[in-house]
Amino acid sequence: MPLPHWEETPTDLTGAIREIKAALRAQIAASGRTVEEVFAVVERDVAAEVAEIAAAKARGETVWPVISYADIEAGTVSTADVARLRKRGCSVVRGHFPREQALGWDTGIVQYVEENAFFENYRGPGDDFFGSVGSKPEIYPIYWSHAQMEARQSDRMARVQAFLNSQWKHTSDDGTQWFDPERDSLYPDRIRRRPEGADSAGLGTHLDPGTLDLWMTQAYQQAFRHLFDGSVEQYDPWDAAYRTSGPQYPGSTMCSAFRTFQGWTALSDMAHDQGVLHTVPIPGAMAYLMLRPLLNDVPDDDMCGVTVNQVFPATDKWHGLLMEALAGIPDVQAGDSVWWHCDMIHSVAPVQDQKGWGNVMYIPAAPWCPRNEAYASSVREAFRTGSSPSDFPAEHYERDWRNRFTEADLNTTGRRGLGLVP
Repeated sequence: MPLPHWEETPTDLTGAIREIKAALRAQIAASGRTVEEVFAVVERDVAAEVAEIAAAKARGETVWPVISYADIEAGTVSTADVARLRKRGCSVVRGHFPREQALGWDTGIVQYVEENAFFENYRGPGDDFFGSVGSKPEIYPIYWSHAQMEARQSDRMARVQAFLNSQWKHTSDDGTQWFDPERDSLYPDRIRRRPEGADSAGLGTHLDPGTLDLWMTQAYQQAFRHLFDGSVEQYDPWDAAYRTSGPQYPGSTMCSAFRTFQGWTALSDMAHDQGVLHTVPIPGAMAYLMLRPLLNDVPDDDMCGVTVNQVFPATDKWHGLLMEALAGIPDVQAGDSVWWHCDMIHSVAPVQDQKGWGNVMYIPAAPWCPRNEAYASSVREAFRTGSSPSDFPAEHYERDWRNRFTEADLNTTGRRGLGLVP
């Protein structure tokens, strides 16, 4: 029996949740295993990883793998480093950009916003997600500065993105290519500038690949087929099959693009204890998150708190085991970049009286694929007009700004990333 599916947000959310949960339980049962048996396999594997991470943290070790940009450029990343990246699903890339270049970009952003009177015209947070962080403004709704676009279209960025994309299985055994690992779609995102002395509430544990659409759309049902048909041992969190073509339910925190990795590039030096990024560095934990709502202790109309128009929450109530593995980045310098698998639980730790600046520009790895090509058409229009991209609040600060990055400033990588050349 094919699963019921909704390619657009169901009008009766509660009814749809009940229906899909019953259908998924029945499909798993048809394999000869119960949901409890399938979940126990996942829980055992995840618990072993959690214990390993907890032990490493207790020994004072950095859980995050660190890879040098020079090794990526030279093609000399060791097999051990690649294995650690795949096992942990995250990495710091040391020296991704020269430190002075990153500090110069940071200065350039300040100049760009000041000469265009951003602070005089700032209207407050445009969304309720980053609106909770507390310092004002911490997230700048700026997309088209020279700094951001120079980083997005640089050879150094393209090289790291291709390296990260290549960790994924992007071509199926039947020859279907789900994405092009060598070409990025230049997904435009914002910047964060958190000043010295800031108090920030941080961001709670969550993940960003989608919400109810992960269970309810046909493409994601196929992407997670091994979780839903009883063959859970075959699930591979690095397999991109079906993930690059399906729709996403619209919402204030959605990402229309498929990202292999979320990421940011540091524009200042940051110590590991100053309100930095944490992840649950277990790529396979997605299996736990997707199957957990099917257990009997979760109400039939509840997906462990997941709903549309909000980020996918990870909580002690439903995911307590996973929370034990939360691990922060090591110290980073301006020019380093930080990357984490798109399915990974992450958070930003709170900080009081922050030491040093905490400045980043968000640049993911979003390889060229049908889904990203479709989004690129709206990105091109936003770029040309200085508008906020459609995934973000419609703030449009930059439309009349001086010294915005323009089409004349694009190089070949930039033009390809915006779909302006074949």
